Amino acid sequence: MLNVAGDLSGDSWGIFTFLCAALCNLPALPALNCTEELGAGQSIQKTYDLTRYLEHQLRTLAGTYLNYLGPPFNEPDFNPPRLARAERVPSATVDLDLWRGLTDNARLAANYRAYSRLLCYLRALEGPAGTAELRHRLGHFCSSLQGLVLSIAGVMSSLGYPLPVGGPSAPPGTPVPSNDFLKKMEDFWLLKELQTWLWRSAKDFNRLKKKVPPAVVTLRLEARGF
Repeated sequence: MLNVAGDLSGDSWGIFTFLCAALCNLPALPALNCTEELGAGQSIQKTYDLTRYLEHQLRTLAGTYLNYLGPPFNEPDFNPPRLARAERVPSATVDLDLWRGLTDNARLAANYRAYSRLLCYLRALEGPAGTAELRHRLGHFCSSLQGLVLSIAGVMSSLGYPLPVGGPSAPPGTPVPSNDFLKKMEDFWLLKELQTWLWRSAKDFNRLKKKVPPAVVTLRLEARGF
């Protein structure tokens, strides 16, 4: 009888020996290095999700705060003209075609500046807020909004854009209006503008995440011995 197992074992060993010898005598080849860049796409998605979360959070906060201000501010059809003092709050009422015509860098910079200033104004509301629950909600919202400012900065960095010169700045010092109604009007417009900014920012980041893939895999050849 033939020793089939022995013959197969010998053939396998011979093939293995041949392959080892062939590999040892191959010329040096450039090394293939695969790196994965995840920064920009993930940062944009995170910022988009945070913007939508803040939209939802603001609806609850605005309802509570407007009830604290009382009528007519908590009435659904209340839509007063914007006063001159309210112009200190960054306005989102820009023509949509003009806004979309801006570069991604310009829109991101405008969002970063606006939320930095809006955050300063919101923090000024925390102290005078009437109830402990309202102060807690304002504090929680401010923390989330601070996260959005940092997240926008992260998006700009991942895309290679510089932050606006000067960074976040406190609103200019102006005397508090002596008229209680005018003070409430300022608070009303602050919430209204913030709502519009978040609505538009969500659309901005939704478009941006479609332009930037969530992960970019790059192949790089690293030559050795040359």
